Amino acid sequence: MTDEIWQACVVVPPQAIAAFDEALNEAPGMEALASSSFEIQGGEVEGGALWKIEVLFAPPVDQLVLEARVALAASSMDMAVPGLSLVALPDRDWVTHALHALPPVHAGRFFVHGAHDRGKSPAGAMALEVEAGRAFGNGKHETTYGCLLALDRLGKVRKFQRPLDLGCGAGVLALAMARLWRVPVVASDIDPWAVAVTRENSRGNHLHPWIKGVLADGFAHPALSSRAPYDLIVANILARPLQRLAPAIAAHLAPGGRVVLSGLLAKQDAQVRSIYRDQGLFLRRRRQIGEWITLELDHIRRT
Repeated sequence: MTDEIWQACVVVPPQAIAAFDEALNEAPGMEALASSSFEIQGGEVEGGALWKIEVLFAPPVDQLVLEARVALAASSMDMAVPGLSLVALPDRDWVTHALHALPPVHAGRFFVHGAHDRGKSPAGAMALEVEAGRAFGNGKHETTYGCLLALDRLGKVRKFQRPLDLGCGAGVLALAMARLWRVPVVASDIDPWAVAVTRENSRGNHLHPWIKGVLADGFAHPALSSRAPYDLIVANILARPLQRLAPAIAAHLAPGGRVVLSGLLAKQDAQVRSIYRDQGLFLRRRRQIGEWITLELDHIRRT
């Protein structure tokens, strides 16, 4: 064993990013220091471009454990096992280097950045400082980006009073809603790490008086159900849980409320919309970025 930092890498299709990111970051007995994922130019597959996931580990690192977790993730996604690259990096502050490699994100009026870009936001922009770490969502992925654009547009036409960020990840969408409207925002996730990161990011952006982070699996948790009905529910998760949560989302939405959904691929769009239509929620706007879709829904049926 040495004191070197270890870097593990896999290349996966876009729909598998979350599964493999979790597989590597949650490896037992190993400390993940930082993780990042980015699109590979020219690496096209069905469902969109290939993505590379990189995770930095403190020693010791067990390659057999990582390979086994990658194989299990592949099995859960019904796909071939991708190759795992594991290399020791030379002595360098690789965590800081990895964070500095992440460029800021411009999404409408929002400027989402890391600490290394603090103070660099354009005039008039709403700056949000987000260190995602092991919690998904720094604004760069098409799903988060699409939701930010939807929130930016909604913020120009309406002030929502009771918003919910369902599946908050690093909390960037909750931060955006709190910054837009200065109202209480509930931010929930099933991952305790995500809730902790959301709380940390809300404090760092001086938005903690408006954001309540909740560890909850859906609306059965009293911290979510007691604050219903919500006039805006944003859920940036995956197609399967979006479908499962459709009845609960509809039941906890206020009359005249709006729903923003993302985390689904273009090929999953019709099925997701059909399920929400059965719950009385109809398409108002649809935005496609790459192979990823962001939907805005409300109760009004349109002919």
